[in-house]
Amino acid sequence: QVQLVESGGGLVQAGGSLRLSCAASGRTYTMGWFRQAPGKEREFVAAITRSGAGIYYADSVKGRFTISRDNAKNTMYLQMSTLKPEDTAVYYCAARLGAASASSYPSHYDYWGQGTQVTVSS
Repeated sequence: QVQLVESGGGLVQAGGSLRLSCAASGRTYTMGWFRQAPGKEREFVAAITRSGAGIYYADSVKGRFTISRDNAKNTMYLQMSTLKPEDTAVYYCAARLGAASASSYPSHYDYWGQGTQVTVSS
C-alpha cells in the first residue's frame, strides 16, 4: 500500500505561481497530477515516469506547468506558473505501480492522494 500526500495548494492571483508537492510513503513508478473543478470530471494535468525520461502534459497547461520528481525523497512536484482562473480545482496526485508507461487516464492509476485546493482569483 502506498500513501500519497499532496501539499502546496492555496489562493493566488491570476498570473501568479504555486508549487505542489506529492510525498509518497514508498517506491512508486509513473506518477501523475490530475485536477477536478466543481461540476466537472477529473482531468489529466501531467505525468512523469520513474526515470523522468517520459513527461507528458495536457495541452491546457503545456508551457505553464512543469512536472518533476525526486526519487530519493519519493516526492513529485508540479510547478505552476502564469496561473489562470480556469486552473482553479482540487489537484490530486496519483501513482501507478508496476508500469513504466505514463497515462492520462485516471483509471490506470493505482493510488491517489486526498487532494489540495488551488484557487486562482481574477
